[in-house]
Amino acid sequence: MTVTVNGKAREFRTVSFDVARNEVCLIEQRLLPHRFKVVRTADPIATAAAIRDMVVRGAGAIGATAAFGLAQGARAFRGHNRSGFSRHVQQVFNLLAEARPTAVDPINALRRVQRRMQAGGSVAEQQALALEEALSFAEEDVAHCREIGVHGAPLIRDGMRVLTHCNAGWLAFVDIGTATAPLYTAHAEGRRFHVFCDETRPRCQGASLTAWELAQQGINHSVIADNAAGHLMQRGEIDLVIVGSDRVLGRTGAVANKIGTYTKAVLARHHRIPFYVAIPLSTIDWDLADAADIPIEERSPDEVLGAWGVTPSGRRQHVRIANPGSPARNPGFDVTPANLITGIITPAGIFKPGDLWKQRERKLRPSSTGPATDADEGRNP
Repeated sequence: MTVTVNGKAREFRTVSFDVARNEVCLIEQRLLPHRFKVVRTADPIATAAAIRDMVVRGAGAIGATAAFGLAQGARAFRGHNRSGFSRHVQQVFNLLAEARPTAVDPINALRRVQRRMQAGGSVAEQQALALEEALSFAEEDVAHCREIGVHGAPLIRDGMRVLTHCNAGWLAFVDIGTATAPLYTAHAEGRRFHVFCDETRPRCQGASLTAWELAQQGINHSVIADNAAGHLMQRGEIDLVIVGSDRVLGRTGAVANKIGTYTKAVLARHHRIPFYVAIPLSTIDWDLADAADIPIEERSPDEVLGAWGVTPSGRRQHVRIANPGSPARNPGFDVTPANLITGIITPAGIFKPGDLWKQRERKLRPSSTGPATDADEGRNP
């Protein structure tokens, strides 16, 4: 996307790779919207830390970061011993896979890279294939988001008021985004609409990231408190809800996304407002059968008990907002059941949640992300 920094417009991607220096390049999202900075991670340990500490966040973005991290680790290996190389790659795989447990995109990305490497006969060939597949995953992420925009844009009509939650924009992917892709496409086609950005406590990605993106693109928007959505729905001021997802179960259509998504889905159903989820194919988990088994990340209580901001002098600072001594719970995600979801916008079209499994072979076959096979084939969700 085009970003204007210090009065100059430039094209950026959220995640990229410096082949010559074997470094992953990331937009430092914790500094936005007050400061725009690109950082580099020099090894898989630093790359995993960037995922874990939310330097980079969002399903597709951390998927691409993990893929590049595995290629980075593979390319750093010195020597020709294949067994030693395999052990090294598996260690890097495990390190990156454990960084953020809820999103399935990193696992799918890592599996793709690892499978592609197996076609190489030597360490050098496998290293080259690792990079090739990581780059392919990143390009596919962009292509998928572009197609989501094409399929989802007709949902955005002139004069609409659209609610988003968290950030499923280009900062959450390599480029373009998922929930924002229909908005960007409709805007480019000349339609006028207004977007309400849920602040999305506790990290406020809606207020800081989605609002920043929309401002960069010149799209009308307002930031609202999370608890204001129901009031606006009740007054008829929201026409459509579009969110992203960190994991969608292919068998059932259940959606794991940023905490608060389930609440918005319940409110949307009560007020008969369409509720859509936009995802690339890498977000579909074809193996897990029960939403109760989705690992829900519990993050630091400090995120709930305090907040980051910028002082008048421009210094970034964390302040406590809760009662001193009070504890907190901080689940990072919740699960929205399929019966609350109007449709899932994918690169292959818009599907009812219950139709994902039926379409997995004809339209939704992932490139090589490890879909359910053999004994699972033909089983109804």
